Amino acid sequence: MTKPNNGNDRKHTMGGGALIALSIMAGTIGGGLMGQPSAGLLAGTGIGTALALLLYLYDRSRGA
Repeated sequence: MTKPNNGNDRKHTMGGGALIALSIMAGTIGGGLMGQPSAGLLAGTGIGTALALLLYLYDRSRGA
């Protein structure tokens, strides 16, 4: 017996927005502790964006 097809053949995808947001906050806090909150913000943004991009590429390779 086969399952009925609802037109929902796509796999669930993962989002990277939370990674970016958490990295920005962590970078700002870490930078603030070192006296450089702006540098921490930029570093957190770069790291979060890189992680989100890696998650996107991984998700894309799964065929989602």
